[in-house]
Amino acid sequence: MKGGNIHRLWGRNFSLTLLALICMTFFLWALEKSPLSKLSSEDQFVISPSDITVDASDDPFESMNPKENFEEEYSRPLMREEKIGETVEGFDAALMNYTSRFDFRKDNSRVWKSPYEKKVCNYAKGRWVADSRHPLYSGLGCKQWLSEMWSCRLTQRQDFSYEGYRWQPDNCEMPEFKGAAFLRKMQDKTIAFIGDSLGRQQFQSLMCMVTGGEENLDVEDVGEEYGLVRTAGHYRPDGWAYRFPSTNSTILYYWSATLCDLEPLNVSDANTPVAMHLDRPPAFLSLFLPRFDVVVLNTGHHWNRGKLRANRWEMFVNGRPNEDRKIADMGHAKDFAIRSTARWLDSQLALQPRLKAFFRTISPRHFQNGEWNTGGSCDSITPLTGGSEVGEEESRDPVIANAVKGTKIKLLDITAISQLRDEAHISRYSIKATEGVWDCLHWCLPGIPDTWNELLVAQI
Repeated sequence: MKGGNIHRLWGRNFSLTLLALICMTFFLWALEKSPLSKLSSEDQFVISPSDITVDASDDPFESMNPKENFEEEYSRPLMREEKIGETVEGFDAALMNYTSRFDFRKDNSRVWKSPYEKKVCNYAKGRWVADSRHPLYSGLGCKQWLSEMWSCRLTQRQDFSYEGYRWQPDNCEMPEFKGAAFLRKMQDKTIAFIGDSLGRQQFQSLMCMVTGGEENLDVEDVGEEYGLVRTAGHYRPDGWAYRFPSTNSTILYYWSATLCDLEPLNVSDANTPVAMHLDRPPAFLSLFLPRFDVVVLNTGHHWNRGKLRANRWEMFVNGRPNEDRKIADMGHAKDFAIRSTARWLDSQLALQPRLKAFFRTISPRHFQNGEWNTGGSCDSITPLTGGSEVGEEESRDPVIANAVKGTKIKLLDITAISQLRDEAHISRYSIKATEGVWDCLHWCLPGIPDTWNELLVAQI
């Protein structure tokens, strides 16, 4: 009886030991198959939920399906600069990427990066590449919208290699511009450019891009709806507005070189001084902003004493002549006005949630050996002699960048990418072929402002 109990006890222990060995074998087999087994012992750790980063998007049109983001992440073609270390096919490649997505903090702790996190496209960081599909229209054909003085095809210039390039941002593909698609996107909407003559160039560029540089008799001149009509004693109106009836889309430009409200001090005197209110946006912008769906602001090149004296503009703050000596400094005045306009516009975005607002950074000049009125020139015709890439993260226009920081206004950063294109200015060429006149500020069209619009449309 006693021996039988011993045998039964031994048999029970043997069964438990065998079961434990089977479980351990299964566990080791499963661990070997797990993607985490490819990590070192130091990399196998428990991830706190508080360390998981989430890329939230405020775009209501962005897909909430993780599968779509996963496929976008892993189905994109490799860029030319990407090096392939080894070929891993199928789902294993995704798993290897999935298990290697860790960021390191300063204290060497690791933070999980979700494989579904959408990469941020920095439109101002990238490179110029040759593209046979450019230009997007003919400078000879877009006579309906393009000023002759900016159509270099009508001048004595013989080299047009500057037309054959496009901007390729890092981390994303720039969508190819299609005029018909843009008009459909802007169905029953209005896009307004408000700024100086460089803003006017961007406006004319977009008109040529949308029409493909072809004459379009169906387009309606609706400038009168916005008070944009030529008045007695003026060479041209303060702006233009055109509507495409097929989609009820309106493209508009208003001239405001400083983005300040200008108020004649004596309306009965044609030579009266003009109050330039540094703390007020242009009256046109205040009045018509509720009718806009996209607004693009720019300023920069009129902030100098010569321009202010020539236009009889006098700085005003709080409705009175400015007495603050610090603000009277031209750099501080510009910064003060830009910040004031940006704060005001940001406050309006809360009231108009459909409105998208952009502040374009300054367009660079390329005068050498002087300024426009002191013998400066720009005679380069060779593209990209200073390089083709922009690698820095920060904008080269800190005034505009700082003004929109913390607001819902988007930065349309074109300064660094345009800086590389000194060969694409009007230069010494003109319709009249006037000797000694150089324009190293404005651009030939087609040209660089077309790229600004491609960047703009990609972000709309």
